[in-house]
Amino acid sequence: MAARLCARHLLSTWLYRRAVQSQGRHYRAALCSELKRPLVIEEVASRPVGPQEVRVDVHFCGINFADILVCRGQYQEKPPLPFTPGMEFSGTVLETGKDVSTVNKTLWRIPESVSLQDAAVLPVSYGTAILALEHRAGTQPGETVLVTAASGATGLAVIDVATNVLRAKVIAAAGSDEKCKLAMERGAQFSVNYSQGSLKEAVKKLVGSGGVNVAIDMVGGDVFLESLSSLAWEGRIVVLGFAGGKIASLPTNLLLLKNISAVGLFWGRYQQQDFALFSKSMSSALQYCQQGLIHPHVGTVFKLEKVNEAFLHVIQRRSTGKVLLSLK
Repeated sequence: MAARLCARHLLSTWLYRRAVQSQGRHYRAALCSELKRPLVIEEVASRPVGPQEVRVDVHFCGINFADILVCRGQYQEKPPLPFTPGMEFSGTVLETGKDVSTVNKTLWRIPESVSLQDAAVLPVSYGTAILALEHRAGTQPGETVLVTAASGATGLAVIDVATNVLRAKVIAAAGSDEKCKLAMERGAQFSVNYSQGSLKEAVKKLVGSGGVNVAIDMVGGDVFLESLSSLAWEGRIVVLGFAGGKIASLPTNLLLLKNISAVGLFWGRYQQQDFALFSKSMSSALQYCQQGLIHPHVGTVFKLEKVNEAFLHVIQRRSTGKVLLSLK
């Protein structure tokens, strides 16, 4: 959550604006020195920029549940201690190494019409939403999309892209009336509070026995199973995560009976496996935002010194939309 991220090339994708300021001798960093312990804010000494490195003055950092898992040692990527967690930020370039002449595989230029705050929301949430809807599910105009955990950053991004870019209809599923209301305000045509009863039955009342064409699930467990059962003939479900804490067993007979497709999406993995597609998701997010097609939603902004409060805000599921850290 400081320029160190860029220098170490630890994580997936960052956005920047060009600047002419000079870098000071120290910078502040939120360090994970011990797993499952609170982060510590420290003044870290600067070091020379390497030939292929870039120094960035960070303005905003996105907070993702995956960041918390990394700090617990429960994520796929396990950086050596101590490390600075984080998967996305926006800021200004301060200095480039002698071999750097253009943007690289971790930085994208922010158009002038896109604010630094909005830009910090785009990488993980919108990159995931775009690949889930466009690449993995092949969502078509007029189709119906069911999205779970709909009031979270990625859920709202799915709603935004599905309704305003792909012209699909969205059923937003969330765990409270307040969260359902937010999803409706952000563009969903219908909403379901799955804490009050069967998600499958509620969806059936909305669209009939035919079901939905696409389901984007981030909850797992019973919510995944009910989403799967809500699919129409040749429906597609995309698994993005397991916020509910349970991983369901897939009833493959349902895949066979209705010719359903069930696929997963680990967006960050595309950076290594298919960078062209990964880069396209980032470029599309920036383009959609520049064109005014999508409207990133920031739920809460914490100062860097409150990073542990920001993590707790996410852990306790009090967050809606994107949670950001501000370093300015």
